[in-house]
Amino acid sequence: MPEMQFDGLVGPTHNYAGLSPGNVASAAHAGRVSDPRAAAREGLAKMRFVRGLGAAQAVLPPQDRPSLVTLRRLGFHGSDEEVLAAAAAGDGWALRACSSASAMWAANTATIAPSTDTADGRVHLTPANLQRMFHRSIEAPTTTRVLRVIFGDASRFAVHEPLPGGGQLSDEGAANHLRLETGRGAAHVFAWGRREWGEFDGPRLHPARQTHEASVALARLHLLKPALTFFPQQHPGGIDAGAFHTDVLAVGNGRILMLHELAFAESDRLVASLKQALGADLVVLRASNNELPVERAVTAYPFNSQMLTLPDGSMAIVAPLDAREDPASRAFLERVAAEGGPVRAVHYIDVRQSMRNGGGPACLRLRVPLTTDELRALGARVVFDERLDAALGAWVERHYRDRLSPPDLADPALAREGMRALDELTQLLELGSVYDFQRTAPPTRQTS
Repeated sequence: MPEMQFDGLVGPTHNYAGLSPGNVASAAHAGRVSDPRAAAREGLAKMRFVRGLGAAQAVLPPQDRPSLVTLRRLGFHGSDEEVLAAAAAGDGWALRACSSASAMWAANTATIAPSTDTADGRVHLTPANLQRMFHRSIEAPTTTRVLRVIFGDASRFAVHEPLPGGGQLSDEGAANHLRLETGRGAAHVFAWGRREWGEFDGPRLHPARQTHEASVALARLHLLKPALTFFPQQHPGGIDAGAFHTDVLAVGNGRILMLHELAFAESDRLVASLKQALGADLVVLRASNNELPVERAVTAYPFNSQMLTLPDGSMAIVAPLDAREDPASRAFLERVAAEGGPVRAVHYIDVRQSMRNGGGPACLRLRVPLTTDELRALGARVVFDERLDAALGAWVERHYRDRLSPPDLADPALAREGMRALDELTQLLELGSVYDFQRTAPPTRQTS
């Protein structure tokens, strides 16, 4: 069953606002000038490269930003221009939060269970509520609409509502979920950083985002076999080092699990349980903190790589350039490829505009295993081929700025540019009216 890589398109407001406590790169680059056009080009180049390796590739649209609907819900009134000006006053936090292009990190879009694993034989998708961070929590309604267009065939797909409630059911999507598979079956690993009920030893410096309660709820929603679902705690030391999501220190694909020793609080117990469930075919590739210091792993993101199964059955790793340039990260990845297992090659790509906000190649994609019939049943025009590649490239060149500084977020022209761009994109991708500005009658706008 081929796995479709759904990459998030970088949005026109891609910027460095430093909105994510615990995300080392986000904090380090806060306030710097970004290049949305270069970021979008990098994203398209990655999709092109992955497709060239033989993997199935698709795209997810960005969100409409700045979110004027959200700003109005926060009490800013008047025309679009007046709302933006008022939100930019003072420290401007509300405007920065409502202008984030963070939906580009598609690993936080949803959690997925393929039809082969679920009791009703459908693909299950639950959009992440992202409750821990305000700027991400506002993504869920649009994400749900988009997924229900793409996965609209209810006989094959079940797109759930995001988990309800507040912080007690905080869900970060596939960034905290791993799926491993051998001849014995498929195991789902739902990692969590904190729990609302029951004692646990949590991080002390940075916030833990995913809750145990949310992880357990996702497994229930997706009708998974209890014997093949696992709920390990993220290592508190890993979170405090900057591994805000599991995919910063662990990645799994097929029968391969690649992890840092600080990915999980009780990694030995987890590995033993997985081997008992999946058998001797499971291959575990672990980096000790001596081999690869966690600070280097968080900076260079070798684990936040895409691990792909290619048409010939071998695997390849697509890693960020930062991992090649860090000697410890590069040595670990080269060891993985040299050990004679399924991983035969490591490729390095430039996604530095994303990396500066704490997102590597794995953050930029959502993995969705699909049968041939399920692939044919997808709605919208999201499968990435040469024609769509060319059309999206031209669209980016027409609409994206090559320089964006924090004060630019208050520019009404930027908001209008974004609306025009996304309105055109929904036609290009055949998505219909998924954005708030397309679904509500806007107030009178100044035209000057």
